[in-house]
Amino acid sequence: MRFSERLHEKVKPIWEQKHAHPFVRGLGDGTLNREAFEFYMKQDYVYLVDYTKMFALGAAKARDLDTANWFSKLLHETLHFEMDLHRKYAARFGISNEELESTIRTPTNIAYTHYMLHVAYSGTIEEIAAAVLPCAWGYWEIGARLAETNPKSLEHEFYGDWVKTYSSKEFGDLAQWLIGFIDRAGEGKPERDLAVLEEIFLNTSRFEYMFWDMAYHGHDWPAEIKANGNVTQVR
Repeated sequence: MRFSERLHEKVKPIWEQKHAHPFVRGLGDGTLNREAFEFYMKQDYVYLVDYTKMFALGAAKARDLDTANWFSKLLHETLHFEMDLHRKYAARFGISNEELESTIRTPTNIAYTHYMLHVAYSGTIEEIAAAVLPCAWGYWEIGARLAETNPKSLEHEFYGDWVKTYSSKEFGDLAQWLIGFIDRAGEGKPERDLAVLEEIFLNTSRFEYMFWDMAYHGHDWPAEIKANGNVTQVR
């Protein structure tokens, strides 16, 4: 069994809960409330700001030029492919780039990104890959499944662009490279090292589910302690 198959089997119950989540199902059948999507889109944008740092750290910790090149490509594509999708949706909502970038992160968003960055700064490149893989692989799996089970989702007037992006060959190629990297990383490693990677993968898979749930229910800071949206965040 490849290491990626072991990881996928470990988190399969969590990932199936993601596919069954009303937010994800709503993306596929077009019934998702647009207010929930706007909340998600803004939170996911500032999430991606930190997600790109993971790839930058991966490139810095790479032990060969090919790996450094791939992590640099992942960084570039996130900045100029994935985040462009969010900027286009923001424009449709009448949200400026400045407003988008000043989004106040929710507690779930902070917990997720800070966990990943802790892994990246203190760990190995293999641990970085384990931390980012549930997002890349999970989004590709969601996009591909929505496109396959409901082809009309690709043409939806509002959510179709989201499904097209995450089911695309371009996005899938990046996810597949990361899957291949984690497989190579697992070859010949002792069980104690594999268990560390598995725990990281499991934790960020949990955070992925929590992010969808946060977006659907609008889980945010309590209104009485939430600062106004003009506060400049320290990242």
